[in-house]
Amino acid sequence: MRTMTAQVLTAHGGPDVLQWHDDWPRPTAGHGQVLVRVRSAALNNTDLWTREGAYGLPGDPDARAGWRGPIAFPRIQGGDIAGEITEVGDGVDGARVGQRVLVDPALYRDETPAAPPVGLLGSEADGGFAQYVVVRADQAHDVTGSPLTDAELATLPVAYGTAMGMLERGGVADGETVVVTGASGGVGLALVQLASARGARVIAVSSAAKAEGVRAAGAAEVVDRGRDVAEQVRMLAPDGIDAVADVAGGPLVAELTPLVRDDGRWVIAGAVAGAVVEYDLRRLYLHNLSLVGSSMHTREHFATLLDAARHGEVRPVVAARFRLEELAEAQATFQRHEHIGKIVLTVA
Repeated sequence: MRTMTAQVLTAHGGPDVLQWHDDWPRPTAGHGQVLVRVRSAALNNTDLWTREGAYGLPGDPDARAGWRGPIAFPRIQGGDIAGEITEVGDGVDGARVGQRVLVDPALYRDETPAAPPVGLLGSEADGGFAQYVVVRADQAHDVTGSPLTDAELATLPVAYGTAMGMLERGGVADGETVVVTGASGGVGLALVQLASARGARVIAVSSAAKAEGVRAAGAAEVVDRGRDVAEQVRMLAPDGIDAVADVAGGPLVAELTPLVRDDGRWVIAGAVAGAVVEYDLRRLYLHNLSLVGSSMHTREHFATLLDAARHGEVRPVVAARFRLEELAEAQATFQRHEHIGKIVLTVA
């Protein structure tokens, strides 16, 4: 039996439910699949929340569950995967062996380009916190010529894919003014970089301690989340803002909505500051605002992100690197929220 090293999630709970194995069964590529040798894998909030079972269930918000419901244990987590193809299954061109790839972690509802994700590698299927992972051949994308390192590539799928989905669904365009909340986190910093790359003026909301790092990523202005955010934004954009790319939720939704111009957009993909808010619906319909929920990306969104990766149009910020066997330590560092950018695991 072929084996590999892997971090295996055995149940919902704390770091103790992660088990290190150096003899875990190595998967085999089936029909239409490829086996990817993982070189780098990045951390996301979804990994922690899945481990903790923090997503709840419809009608039972306190139930322990994964992103889309109950998790089948044991499970190998990790949705961010950069590596190379070492084996192909039936129906896949053998010339792909040795190809450097970035994996799209989304499990889509159907085969259409705009299909939404209904699952995620590392949650509904095994992911990249292991030496090897099996994925559909059409979701392992050739990035051989990319100037990005494996660590930089590994930061892209979940955080930058989510950010690209938000910007595309919100129609953020060149010359527009967009407010980005949670700007120093993985998705937030990706939003800053991707929005500024397409010519938008980014007003980022961050802690004062991380302001310079966020500004270096492309923010035109950074406002201190510890002070009156709405007043700071009003001073910087007296004529209003075109869009908000929000990963925080909470009270800012009500506070900033009056600053959005007529026909503006509010795109939300997270609620770390509060999922239940008090909201004046008149501000929404009287000004023809669009409130858009955005969960990850579509195949079309990921293709746009791949194009940016292949040409090096964004350089992701790698905040720290850990070895695969140091996953618990890496997650503890992640939870302290002292970093800017992404934490990456190097898989030996």
